[in-house]
Amino acid sequence: MGEEVLLTKKGKPRKRKPKSKIDYFTAQTQDAILRYRESTSQDERNRIYSNEIHNAFYKLVENIIHTFKFYHTEVDNLEDLKYEVISFLLQKLHLYDTSKGKAYSYFGTITKRYLIAYCQRNYSKLVEKKPIDNVDNDERTIDSLIMTPEKGEINRLEVIDELIQYMEINIFNMFEKEDDIKAADAIVEILKRSDSIDISNKKVLYVYVKEIANVKSTSITHVINEIKVIYKGILNRRIENDDY
Repeated sequence: MGEEVLLTKKGKPRKRKPKSKIDYFTAQTQDAILRYRESTSQDERNRIYSNEIHNAFYKLVENIIHTFKFYHTEVDNLEDLKYEVISFLLQKLHLYDTSKGKAYSYFGTITKRYLIAYCQRNYSKLVEKKPIDNVDNDERTIDSLIMTPEKGEINRLEVIDELIQYMEINIFNMFEKEDDIKAADAIVEILKRSDSIDISNKKVLYVYVKEIANVKSTSITHVINEIKVIYKGILNRRIENDDY
């Protein structure tokens, strides 16, 4: 049987996008990071970083900034932001080991979390400067996702942790559209920081998701409704099993 041909709405063969290849962060880059960590010579570390690591970090940060639209900054241009993040990654180089997974994923996650925290500091200013219209339905949806039963009934952190673990494993199975995946990823990051984020300020929370994911409100609502199904399933299972 031949390969299935996908068609456009007009019945024409749909062109497949070529799979992107990460050619700037290779196995050699990971090896260089390990050699950097093991070296006790600062001169050797500087040489390894300059020749074998810096370009990979630069491209990694650049791609994440543009992919997730981290454009709300306090710096004059994105180059300044890139080097600010790279400087942070450099501080974390000595912490990496292979038990943490591939270096590309490890430092990609650190980069994304740094940028989310960075942008979060600017969202309150963003909300103050421009009005937000037509977000009531989405606000209620987000608020209901975060809310859990009253204290003493269900361990809120355990429920959120289980939801996060499920999402991180299944996010690409749950959603196919790129916008949905971006929105889901942003929501997972919010849940990871639900203790430090002002959840009571629903408008700030809404802007937080919308600006990081850079998707339409309808996509955010769709994703949250899907996540709520999983969320309620975790709650119901814990209640049935007295697991609280």
